[in-house]
Amino acid sequence: MNATEKRAIGALASVYGSRMLGLFMILPVFVLLGRDLQGASPALLGVALGAYGLSQALLQIPFGMLSDRFGRKPLIQLGLVLFAAGSLVAGWSDSIQGVIAGRILQGSGAIASVLMALASDLTREENRTKGMASIGLSIGLAFALSLVLGPMIGDAYGLTGIFLLTAVLAGIGMVLVATVVPTPEIRSHQPDALPARDQLRQVLTSGRLLRLDAGIFVLHLTLTALFLIVPLTLEDLGLGTNQHWWVYLSVMGTGFVAMLPLVIIGEKKRRLKQVMALSVGLLGLAVALMGIGWERVAAFWVVLFIFFTGFNLLEALLPSLISKEAPAAGKGSAMGVYSTSQFMGSFVGGAFGGWLSGFAGASGVIVLILIAIVAWFALVLTMAPPRYATSLALQLSEDHQQDPRTMREAFMGIAGVDDAVVLVASSEAWLKVDRQQFDEQALWRLPFVAQQE
Repeated sequence: MNATEKRAIGALASVYGSRMLGLFMILPVFVLLGRDLQGASPALLGVALGAYGLSQALLQIPFGMLSDRFGRKPLIQLGLVLFAAGSLVAGWSDSIQGVIAGRILQGSGAIASVLMALASDLTREENRTKGMASIGLSIGLAFALSLVLGPMIGDAYGLTGIFLLTAVLAGIGMVLVATVVPTPEIRSHQPDALPARDQLRQVLTSGRLLRLDAGIFVLHLTLTALFLIVPLTLEDLGLGTNQHWWVYLSVMGTGFVAMLPLVIIGEKKRRLKQVMALSVGLLGLAVALMGIGWERVAAFWVVLFIFFTGFNLLEALLPSLISKEAPAAGKGSAMGVYSTSQFMGSFVGGAFGGWLSGFAGASGVIVLILIAIVAWFALVLTMAPPRYATSLALQLSEDHQQDPRTMREAFMGIAGVDDAVVLVASSEAWLKVDRQQFDEQALWRLPFVAQQE
């Protein structure tokens, strides 16, 4: 990457990571600290925990499309203003209804897809994957850090302190966007960056992609619902809120190390389906074990370790599988639906889990999660082996004369090409290729493909 690309990606990763840090910090402490809010009940605590996911799910795709018309940075700034405003509303509220309103307002700043699109605008094709990976890494680090900082800040300053810090982080993000992030001269409208209306139908009718969308829905339903019972279990085991951080830090860290060999096996040995089935099985095992009346912290730590090993695996595998399964020139649309499913899972897990915990306790929440995981496990076992394809963008030669159908047929006739989309207006072609089988020399022999310099 050149200096401009490094600066842009570093700033965008910081904005994205700090925003997600603010959202995540509330997870491990809200069910404990929220009990003191006026009108609090298990059902309303669950709604408040997942409320941001509802507005995120509804507005994620519209925000991305609006940024094509009004610009990336203005939409990002608007989203951060809404996020900060929601944090202040929640922080200054002493009722559960006020916190729910603040959480919905937080989520209405749905800028994830716009941040990714801006990263695409500011990086060259050969560096785009590195840039996206850096932003993805910032999200993982934010989640791990939030499980440590949330209990610490919550114990010292309560919910108000967490929400006010979140507003401050949003303000820092606004400053970074205004002063550090470059303004792209031209929005590139990369098909792999934003959802497109003409591609959403194809994505929404793909059985392969819908299985993955269902998976991320269940994964985040599980995560949000579990944080309705895990903090209470740690409290019952004698740990104060200020001690929860070391439990989360240790299980996240060891779970991350434990999942690395499995990720390598899945990718290098092409065993992604088997590794995914194992990961979902680990989730189900951990959740089932949580139904046992644990009396020792060490034993419950092992249960959490099993859960976070599976969780970390799936958080790494699912986006990779979406990228592999997305149609050529359709990754932006596929990721838009995927993100919407993720946030909707958070809302359903919080709202429905909270409602169940109100009259059935922790066992009701566990039954809900297990039903969802068993259904997901069945989907994984019956799914076709994933494609191991990557996206390849090409420029068409300036003097090409063939019609799009003829060019697509020529692309599809090359060994290793799984899909091809020809975009005549921009003189581009997007391919999905299996690198192990791809005949690259045949591609460059096509007369309508611009030769690389």
